Amino acid sequence: MTAGPLNPQIDTSKPHPARVYDWLLGGKDNYPVDQAVGEKLPPEARANAARNRAFMHRASAWLAHRGVDQFLDVGTGIPTSPNLHQIVQAITPTARIVYADNDPIVLRHAEALLVSNPEGATDYIHADVRQPQLILDRARELLDFDRPIALSLIALMHFLPDDQEPYSITRTLVDALPSGSYLVLSHGTADQHPELRVETEAAYKKGAIALRMRTRSEVEPFFDGLELIAPGLVPAAEWYQEEPAPENERSGFYVGVARVK
Repeated sequence: MTAGPLNPQIDTSKPHPARVYDWLLGGKDNYPVDQAVGEKLPPEARANAARNRAFMHRASAWLAHRGVDQFLDVGTGIPTSPNLHQIVQAITPTARIVYADNDPIVLRHAEALLVSNPEGATDYIHADVRQPQLILDRARELLDFDRPIALSLIALMHFLPDDQEPYSITRTLVDALPSGSYLVLSHGTADQHPELRVETEAAYKKGAIALRMRTRSEVEPFFDGLELIAPGLVPAAEWYQEEPAPENERSGFYVGVARVK
């Protein structure tokens, strides 16, 4: 595994979405400023984070079983076992995975924990999703862009407000992928929890974290031009394939998997 800048500084005075998410999942790699944001979120946030993580596991395994052996995971977050490479390499040991995140604490843990098995390979890019061309250039050092790649954008794009062009960034990443590739995306929403919108947005705003939850119709454009795989764009608990159906509960995420034509 290679990394980005040497010894990037960890700012413990400001909360970071990856560390808040770690706290929601019961992790220990966060700071009081991150915990303060998490504690102000509605209690449902923990369950929503767990359902979102479970969707990532199901979608990644399904793609690996269908022969996809290259993954680009942008907005990796703090490693929480099992990680994406552990899921897919258990199915395809030779799979290659590139992780990208902008939080230095993720880099620190990635170097120790996001390590491939001997047959496959992993790499880590210290970069922000708002630098899509940099991510693509670095990813090409390990991934073969002449063969299908699964692009994973899990619980990420709702941290980009409209003026930061989340749709355009997603399009830049997707347009670089060859035919037969996939986009795996989950996005925060208040459609099924409308009574929690104000509380959730206020908690992140107090931590100076931009949050733009979107409706289903606002999430749909991320998949423009792609072939959505059944069951389509659905709440997180409703996306599954061969597995037994997860418990159908209200969700704070829309999720989807779509094929690049």
